[in-house]
Amino acid sequence: MSDITYIKTSQGWLYLTVIIDLWDRAVVGWSLSKTMFTKDAVIPVWKMANINRNITEPLLFHSDRGIKYACKAFTNYLKSNRLVKQSMSRKGNCWNNAVAESFFKTIKTELIYHHKYKTRMEAELQVFKYIETWYNKKRRHSALNRKSILEFNQKNNIKSAT
Repeated sequence: MSDITYIKTSQGWLYLTVIIDLWDRAVVGWSLSKTMFTKDAVIPVWKMANINRNITEPLLFHSDRGIKYACKAFTNYLKSNRLVKQSMSRKGNCWNNAVAESFFKTIKTELIYHHKYKTRMEAELQVFKYIETWYNKKRRHSALNRKSILEFNQKNNIKSAT
């Protein structure tokens, strides 16, 4: 599942794009960009997710109907792997991205709303630390029976790149 949110800095907006694996709720791909253009926001996240989770079985990639996910530049990336099928929310259906929206609420409540970022770099560093050292490693998740992503994957004998 993928979505985009905004982070305010004194230098202007940053756009946080994530891909979340619904199996273990790990953020397997993410990026911060100055624009929401597909080449800046979505394609780098897709590439990162593919490095972190090699696609070996059929996969359903879900997002909203935004142009950044519907444009040829991105759909061609998805079509280049025959195991991937694209799924998009119906117009006006906000529930299909509930997991991504929940992640954005969590990161904003636990991190972003507590800081006034002077620079984009300051926000980038904080988001990196949050996702890579806290959220994907140590934070307990209600959807995983209060286990961290690492504990959940160890219990299920899953190797995780995150």
